[in-house]
Amino acid sequence: MPNHKIRLAVFCSGTGSNFKSLYKAIADRPLDAEIVLCLSNRSQCGAMEFARENGIAALHLSEKQFATYAEFVEAMLAALGRYRVEAIALAGYMRKVPQAVVSAYRDRMLNIHPALLPKFGGEGMYGIHVHTAVLAAGDTESGATVHLVSEEYDKGRIVLQERVPVLAGDTPETLAGRVLECEHRIYPAALEKLLLEIRTEKVR
Repeated sequence: MPNHKIRLAVFCSGTGSNFKSLYKAIADRPLDAEIVLCLSNRSQCGAMEFARENGIAALHLSEKQFATYAEFVEAMLAALGRYRVEAIALAGYMRKVPQAVVSAYRDRMLNIHPALLPKFGGEGMYGIHVHTAVLAAGDTESGATVHLVSEEYDKGRIVLQERVPVLAGDTPETLAGRVLECEHRIYPAALEKLLLEIRTEKVR
């Protein structure tokens, strides 16, 4: 009996450019996975629109929809269970993942960060803030890091990194563009590594 495709959820908050690169990689490589759910804290964003256009379930889930945080967490776990999600990729998800969800998907949840962790990570280090900090520090290189998600921001085991140079005259925006190209290269490769680890674990 052939292996089934590993069922993947992608968490997004914005345009979903890394979501799109993962979707394309799954179709082109092909990676032995299927994106079955796009979950977002925003009801309207590019990622949700892309999911709907491509027949992927799009779920808006925000703390504001619930009376308590516990109810929000319960609803997230229930949704992941309903879609039989086996692994999660964070792709520009601008909320901290609840601890119970991190625990449920231990070593099966990836995040991509636009810097060379452990530098320029932690709370508040996201988006253009990261590139501004890299330039302010005078670093000569930056890059992107894919890591496993743990209870602390950007502290999980590093799966893959790639470096890019910081060029003379760079602005946060120009550096961001170069790093984003790097992200689109390494995220599919990191996902491929995670899928292999999951399959190896299943065999044990």
